[in-house]
Amino acid sequence: MVRRDYKETELKALILEFLKRQGRWGSHYFPVPTMTNWLSKAIKKNGTRVKKAIRNLAKEGYILLHKKGSAISLNPRLAKEINEYTIKELRK
Repeated sequence: MVRRDYKETELKALILEFLKRQGRWGSHYFPVPTMTNWLSKAIKKNGTRVKKAIRNLAKEGYILLHKKGSAISLNPRLAKEINEYTIKELRK
């Protein structure tokens, strides 16, 4: 990935795509600090923007919070919407 400044919607789609590639659905969660480190290689102004996008995705219901917010996973009930959202935003 090339390090660049993503728009907010692209950043959300990037987070969802990352979790999708890792197979993190439902009870199979992923630690937030590790994901922030991995995505910091591709995103400018990395940590705060990633955490803010994660909070927004949780409010929208796309991701589920585990362990008091220190781990996240994709919401399996919204699998179709997540796939459509990532395709729409990342394939522009």
